[in-house]
Amino acid sequence: MWNRSQLGMLHNLDEVHNVSKILYRISTLPYLAGYEVIGVFMKNWDLTDEKGQCTLAEDAEDAYNVCKKLSIPFKEVSFVKEYWNDVFLNFIKEYQTGWTPNPDVLCNKRIKFKAFFEHCQDKIGFDAVATGHYAKTSFGEELETFDASKGVRLLKSFDQLKDQTFFLSQIPQDALQFTMFPVGGMTKNIVKEIANSAGLSKISQKKESTGICFVGKRHFQDFIADYILPNPGPFVHIETKEVLAQHQGIHNWTIGQRCLIGGEKVRHFVAEKDPTTNSIFVAPGTDHPSLYRSTFFTDRPHWIHSWPRDLMETQMTTVKFRFQHTKPLIDAVLTLTGNNQLIVSLVQPTRALTPGQYAVFYKGEECLGSARIIKLGPSEYHMNYKSFITI
Repeated sequence: MWNRSQLGMLHNLDEVHNVSKILYRISTLPYLAGYEVIGVFMKNWDLTDEKGQCTLAEDAEDAYNVCKKLSIPFKEVSFVKEYWNDVFLNFIKEYQTGWTPNPDVLCNKRIKFKAFFEHCQDKIGFDAVATGHYAKTSFGEELETFDASKGVRLLKSFDQLKDQTFFLSQIPQDALQFTMFPVGGMTKNIVKEIANSAGLSKISQKKESTGICFVGKRHFQDFIADYILPNPGPFVHIETKEVLAQHQGIHNWTIGQRCLIGGEKVRHFVAEKDPTTNSIFVAPGTDHPSLYRSTFFTDRPHWIHSWPRDLMETQMTTVKFRFQHTKPLIDAVLTLTGNNQLIVSLVQPTRALTPGQYAVFYKGEECLGSARIIKLGPSEYHMNYKSFITI
């Protein structure tokens, strides 16, 4: 069915590992005989602007050496302009408004599975793209059950601890149909064993990439200061409304984060941000009820395969939810509003829900899609306000 496969090696260890994994499959599975594989490294960040310790150049060299070791062609493509315009400027703008965006989800949606995917198909003429994300699809590991008329579903990876469907929750359907996830059915240890067996022990011993590449090893506040000017405002106690200290801008802080306020015996954490007054309301203690909420509102959701039927028929559906990829899934009820946005009601209060983040929805093993959190419901503190008033 497939004649040529464009193999996209991106920015992390696992996506370099998948080169050896694909070649291993080629040599062992008869129906993949004749596959043409090319390794492609995608550059999204301009190193001339990088003051931190971004490892992009080192990663590109590793990708080149992997392809050389495996005797496959290597290409490098640049989407620096697209990344700047479609991801990074959005990232800066939303921090300025007090939101906390997730550039990784947006990068997958607009760059890796849009610009890069279209480049592979239109410019080079390949049938499918393989990537090292830990995920699976209903079309199978090598698209062996491909059926465009049925559409494809995004599924959790075998290794639940490494699952990356959260970051793929905005992936376009047309790109997902032609995407392979070679490591999705494997554990990390097996991936390393395959890399070692292919003579890639240097790569298998490399530390995983974490955080945002363009931030490098710098403290986030030092990084963001290069793009957003200081805009001082008060740290305000959520209960007493006392001004405890001054901050240098709401863009430096996210909900749930500990604030370093001098002279205070109790640790304080960001509970709310008010961009109209440039105020940050802080709560005493990491489990203060002002940090917990049970409802929030989203923009229009992106459904990877199709709208949930019961949501269309009754305007309500039950799902599993998370807004951070490392957190456990939580039961939630979705209610469809008149403008096709969502009200999300959680069965238990959740700490540090944050506008700008993606609410990702699951049913069983399927990642249904996601929607951006645009507004929060009342906190547990405000719901029980009188309980916290001392008379």
